[in-house]
Amino acid sequence: MDEEVAENGAAIRLADIARRLGVTRQTVYRYFPNADALLMASGMRAVNGFIDQIAQHVSGLKDPVAVVVECVAFGVENLSGDPQLETLLTARHDGEAVTSLSSDTAISFCLSAFHQFDVDWELHGFDTLGLRELAEMTLRTVQSMLTDPGQEPREGLALRRFIARWLGPAILYPRMTSLSIHERQALPDRHIDASEAPRSSASRP
Repeated sequence: MDEEVAENGAAIRLADIARRLGVTRQTVYRYFPNADALLMASGMRAVNGFIDQIAQHVSGLKDPVAVVVECVAFGVENLSGDPQLETLLTARHDGEAVTSLSSDTAISFCLSAFHQFDVDWELHGFDTLGLRELAEMTLRTVQSMLTDPGQEPREGLALRRFIARWLGPAILYPRMTSLSIHERQALPDRHIDASEAPRSSASRP
């Protein structure tokens, strides 16, 4: 399958894959509903080893901001120029939309990586939906910076500062919200019923 993707790129057809594998198109459709899903799966297979590299790169880091910043920066620095990803992310000749890194397949790979990290996501306020949204935002940021790095592409410390400045507050938000809720719940009830309030000396008989 990967050879067929490498040969045809965005022009690949599921019928070609079925013919190469010697199976029916229905069998291929069972796993890949469209060509984009197949392209994404192939691309993610190509970077599967890269996910292990990221996990090793951020090993020991427990701060979610530091981890996500490093993931984005490491991805941008090391995936730039990758031929298979360029096939996925560049414009199609027929005018169709490019493949998105925010597809379910890509998000599943990203979540798999998140679960390998040493971050206690629940402690930092991330439930299942929150972590999925963080994976989506991480991938969207990587895709944006790969497809449009800017007139003066950032790298190294400058790249990490840029990512931390704009993604950092969003990553901290769930924990801050969670703490605020707990603090409000912990506050003593200052409401005093009027009937229980001490009467002033002026009201005494």
